Amino acid sequence: MTATRQDAWTPDDDLLLAEVSLRYIRDGGTQLAAFEEVGMRLGRTAAACGFRWNSAIRKNYESAIQLAKTQRQERKRAKRKVREDVHVEYQENTSSMESEGSTAVPAVASRSNEMEEELSFEVVIRFLRNQKDAMKRMKHADKELEARTREVEQLRAENEELKKELSLAKADHQVVNDDYRALIQIMDRARKLAILGDAEEVDMKPRFKMDANGNLERVNHGKL
Repeated sequence: MTATRQDAWTPDDDLLLAEVSLRYIRDGGTQLAAFEEVGMRLGRTAAACGFRWNSAIRKNYESAIQLAKTQRQERKRAKRKVREDVHVEYQENTSSMESEGSTAVPAVASRSNEMEEELSFEVVIRFLRNQKDAMKRMKHADKELEARTREVEQLRAENEELKKELSLAKADHQVVNDDYRALIQIMDRARKLAILGDAEEVDMKPRFKMDANGNLERVNHGKL
């Protein structure tokens, strides 16, 4: 069944994609095979996994990618060295047996078997030693990758906390801004009321005039 997931990638999904991709790089596999494995495990398409890797994940693991490539080259060199050593020793032993002549065939055959057993034993020992060194380097690389992964997760968590703090700061700023506007409106209304109050006070002052008989007459009673 074709994977059709459309939900967002979680940090665990991204970590799985990175681990599988780095493993395939280290082991000499293809990216397509890595994306297909991740897609099967997450229920996504290989194309979606490839897009996620190239657009968002790869840039965070550049150092780990270079280390995985270096380990892949070391493995290739180790295998090539073992094959070369086996070939050289085989050629030397064959030449040595041929130089003893055909009259010593039984002895040569016996010696050949002994040398082959010795050669195989030395090759195995050399191979195991190389593998031991390679395993040490791989363990060191895995520890470094694990440390980088923890660092990425820590930075991601810190980023989320900073986003929350920024959101709260924006909300507080909006509240302060609203309170400031409300205060300005209150002060503006108070100023207008003060001006109107002064005008009413002026209108409330009584005014008088003198009539023809010399008596004072009030002509302005003010506003009630």
